[in-house]
Amino acid sequence: MRTLGVIFAGGRSSRFGSDKAEALLGGRTLMEHALDAVQPHCDRVAVVGRDTRLALSIADWPAPDRGPLGALAGALNHALDHGFDQVLSIPVDAASLPRGLRALLEPAPACLASQPVIGLWPAAAAGAIEQILLGSGSHSLRTFAERIGARLVTSIAAPANINTPQDLARLERHYGL
Repeated sequence: MRTLGVIFAGGRSSRFGSDKAEALLGGRTLMEHALDAVQPHCDRVAVVGRDTRLALSIADWPAPDRGPLGALAGALNHALDHGFDQVLSIPVDAASLPRGLRALLEPAPACLASQPVIGLWPAAAAGAIEQILLGSGSHSLRTFAERIGARLVTSIAAPANINTPQDLARLERHYGL
C-alpha cells in the first residue's frame, strides 16, 4: 500500500493569533516538527493548504477555506491522481504522534477518536468526501468518517493539540524545549 502523508496547514489560526505553522517549538517551526513526525509513516509527504519549500504543496478542494474536510478532499484527489492507495492526515500542530501510528490506524479508514484530523483514509473515498462538500449539512471530518464507516481509534499517547500560544508554551515547558 502506497501511503501519502499530508499535513493540513491552510487554517486561519484564529485562536492562535498568528501563523501556527511558523510558530516555534524548541527553536523549530511546528511545520518542521509535523514533517518529521509524519515522515516515518508514509511513502511521500505533502502539505495541504499552503505553498512551502519544505514539501510538495497540494491545494484544498474544491477551494480554500473549506476547513479540514477541504484539505482532505484535496489530498485524496491528489492521491488518486498519483497512484497512492491511502492518505495519512495530520494537522500542522502535531509536533509528535503516537508510536506506530500507521499500524494503529490500519486498515483504512480509521482516525483517532480524540482528533479525527489524524486519520488513515482510502484514496477511493474521494467521491464520498466530494459529495459531502458539495452538499448541504455538516462539513466535518466526523461526518465523513461516519459516512465511510471509519473506525474511531483510541491511543494511550494523545497528540498535542495546540490552539493557543498558551498551549504551545505549556508543551514547551512540559518537554523542556
